[in-house]
Amino acid sequence: MTWQCLALDLRDDPMLIAEYERWHRRENIWPEIVASIRQAGILDMQIFRTGTRLVMLMRVSPDFDADAKAAADAASERVQAWEALMSTYQQPLPWAAAGQKWVPMQRIFDLAECVG
Repeated sequence: MTWQCLALDLRDDPMLIAEYERWHRRENIWPEIVASIRQAGILDMQIFRTGTRLVMLMRVSPDFDADAKAAADAASERVQAWEALMSTYQQPLPWAAAGQKWVPMQRIFDLAECVG
């Protein structure tokens, strides 16, 4: 199992940010979204926010395939509806590729690699 870390920005509007957070509460997130995450081999997912910056941590199974997850999401009407709704609140990072939402982050430090 490995961890992946991704980043995305929210629109700088306190009302939109509050609404985005509301959608991510356990009682509001669509069950189909949770199912699609788990079916893709994502074992754990957490999203953190500071200001408008979001950081998502995903613990994925060894057979996790981001391209397969993207293809499954593209084929799901419900996931596409969720993504369209979330786009109301999200904005790409300035260095994101065209059409890219979540941008993978590069690990630059790992305490486990330090000896002594």
